[in-house]
Amino acid sequence: MTAAKLNVATESLSISVHSPYDGSLIGSVDATDASEVNELVSRARRGAELSRNLPRHRRASILENAASIIENRREGFAKTIVLEAGKTIFQARKEVLRCVNTLKLSAEEAKRNAGEVVPFDAYVGSEQRQGWFTREPLGIIAAITPYNDPLNLVAHKLGPALAGGNAVLLKPSKLTPFSAVNLVGVLLEAGFPEEAITIVHGDRELVTALISARDVRMVSFTGGFATGEAISRSAGLKKLAMELGGNAPVIVMNDCDFDKAVDGCVSGAFWAAGQNCIGAQRILIQAELYDRFRDAFVEVTKKLKAGDPSREDTDVGPMISKQAAETTEAAVNDAIAAGAKLLCGHRREGTLYYPTTLECTPTTCRLWHEEVFAPVVMLAPFHTLDEAIDMANDPEYSLHAGIFTNNLAVALEAAGRIEAGGVMINDSSDYRFDAMPFGGFKYGSMGREGVRFAYEEMTQPKVVCFNRG
Repeated sequence: MTAAKLNVATESLSISVHSPYDGSLIGSVDATDASEVNELVSRARRGAELSRNLPRHRRASILENAASIIENRREGFAKTIVLEAGKTIFQARKEVLRCVNTLKLSAEEAKRNAGEVVPFDAYVGSEQRQGWFTREPLGIIAAITPYNDPLNLVAHKLGPALAGGNAVLLKPSKLTPFSAVNLVGVLLEAGFPEEAITIVHGDRELVTALISARDVRMVSFTGGFATGEAISRSAGLKKLAMELGGNAPVIVMNDCDFDKAVDGCVSGAFWAAGQNCIGAQRILIQAELYDRFRDAFVEVTKKLKAGDPSREDTDVGPMISKQAAETTEAAVNDAIAAGAKLLCGHRREGTLYYPTTLECTPTTCRLWHEEVFAPVVMLAPFHTLDEAIDMANDPEYSLHAGIFTNNLAVALEAAGRIEAGGVMINDSSDYRFDAMPFGGFKYGSMGREGVRFAYEEMTQPKVVCFNRG
């Protein structure tokens, strides 16, 4: 399953990886013991020196070469995503193409984002000085990635880090390690030094040892809030970049393009079985349109086919584990017991949880306040834009939001007042282009992803000033 001989830290224990759809054994990866971290960091120090000394054109050409290799092998990469993550084959193919784009964007960043001239003579007394700043690598970056986008989210860590001349210690999700292993294999095959990328596999003890290592200069983490808080307590004096999830609202105004809003919201709610940090979780519909929108939304949702993710006609694959599906089922049961009304779905078959729509959900329910990360969406009416924005801003953390309207003034007002890292106008909240800045507002927001912005997080300015006087 690996694409090349990898620098994988090994130990005698192994981690078994199973299909989330049918539970079959896909394979295993060697576990890394926390006691190995010092040795791995020493290797990464050598890798950081090698990576730093690669000319920018060489970093760029390696990344471009890696993108081409993955594009040529895209069907194999897609099938690996289906096997280990349970994404449908259609969704997996799109993720592979996004990964290719992420690496190409990283290659461009390696060539162009080198720094800029500083206008020293803009200050009285500095007329005889001139100079510039460069962007220099941080050194060693620890990257920790989740299961839901097992290829492209890894590319979002590795691409900018390597473009900036760093070395990376990568810890992918133990549930979906093979996409990361294959990506690392391609990057090494394309020409990066083996010491520049080390992939490790393990649990909390390994992560704690990794992030607390003194020579690790930055931790880039995508995952849950509890883990993010634990990392922030253990990391020590180093840079942190965290993407910790969201609870995305989408506002649907009376004047919207109705069919576009319905289709966009269905896709936004149930893409990747709802295991999407920017997926639509709360759809807020203007009261005059509510009944019509609700009925159409439910009708389209009921037509979605849940099942085997390898089939071309499957719309919704399994959740990542039976435990995740059971947790979702229990949360929906709690909401219904509290007064929510079930419109469709709420059926579980092992790891398959059928697309579920609720209305009248009390705002005190955890489904309303917390990230559900499942194929569950709540509909709610509103009367005024002020009311909708208050509802949208209710949770204490936020990544993306969306609004469907044909009124430019309303769209711009909503964009200005919604507290989110991104506001998608006439798109669902789950639209993302890999070049744009990506991250959260409010609680837990640290740094930004998106290739250029991650590159800047993973490098540091150095000023050079020449006194001619």
